[in-house]
Amino acid sequence: MLHKNVIDAIGHTPLVSLDLGGAAAYAKLELQNLFAMKDRVARQIILAARESGELAPGAAIVESSSGTMALGIALVGTALGHPVHIVTDPRIDPITLAKLRFLGCSVHVVEKMTSHGWQSARLERLELLRAELPGSFWPRQYSNPENPRAYATLAAELVADLGRIDVLVGAVGSGGSLCGTARALRETLPDLWTVGVDCVGSVIFGQPDLPGRLQSGLGNSLIPDNVDHAVIDEIHWLNDREAFQATADLAAEQQIFGGNTAGSVYGVLRYLAARESPGTRIVGIMPDRGDRYCATVYDEGHWLEKDLHSLPVAVAPVEVDPSQTVWSWSHCFPGARRGEVRCEAALPA
Repeated sequence: MLHKNVIDAIGHTPLVSLDLGGAAAYAKLELQNLFAMKDRVARQIILAARESGELAPGAAIVESSSGTMALGIALVGTALGHPVHIVTDPRIDPITLAKLRFLGCSVHVVEKMTSHGWQSARLERLELLRAELPGSFWPRQYSNPENPRAYATLAAELVADLGRIDVLVGAVGSGGSLCGTARALRETLPDLWTVGVDCVGSVIFGQPDLPGRLQSGLGNSLIPDNVDHAVIDEIHWLNDREAFQATADLAAEQQIFGGNTAGSVYGVLRYLAARESPGTRIVGIMPDRGDRYCATVYDEGHWLEKDLHSLPVAVAPVEVDPSQTVWSWSHCFPGARRGEVRCEAALPA
């Protein structure tokens, strides 16, 4: 497929059928973008800002990110001639860091967490940097409505490939991909069931903050404005061991070498395929490839260093009090469409 430039090549990602038994399950391989799923967001935000005049020709772009949003901004921003400044933290992996630097970005690494973990430390550094760069543009991925709007193209691709979709599963970090895709799909598929995947220790859906969590690409220490609770029908949390193991399973069982976000989505997708009736069509959004995780998710030494084997791992769900802090795979049904608020947590193995 010929594209006129790298920006035009964003999207058009494969949809792969997975043999999981039970319901019909599909993986939308957003990891097949040039860098990852956030390429769509970067394109949407930057082009909209240029059109509105908020981003002047040649002006700097400054964003806070430790992963795929940074790479998307680097791709689109530098291709359009903008100096790109990325504020990140020590958790950034060396592969991402190398990509950013060789794409011509200036990378600013904060030294320590502040009141709301690494997220707040990065945002505080970003404000100082913006003061040093008059006229700079901040994409604000966590609150910019262009973030969820970017996924109208993803929704259109799904409809073109499948027509009917019954269940959509996606990781939640900024809230853009899952909520934006679900909103666009519900314009023609009002009965769509939307499942959000978060991590233990993330505050997005009311859990206490655990800044030491190891998963990246999903979860948050702040509640992003782009998380639209009204379109999310079911929420799952996985701990670090469960997410990493599901990522390894994705590679071994489906030959998809993904990051821990893709792995977490796969773990939930596999469960839902067994839970839902045959004929149900379930799509899981796979955001990120696994090359950035070779020294963490895919490294036994990292597992031993972080004592991951000591964490509980779920084998079956049980109902718990919704106010209880979860430590292993758990899920809730927060929306009115269930007619009640019910949460479940998984029994440890």
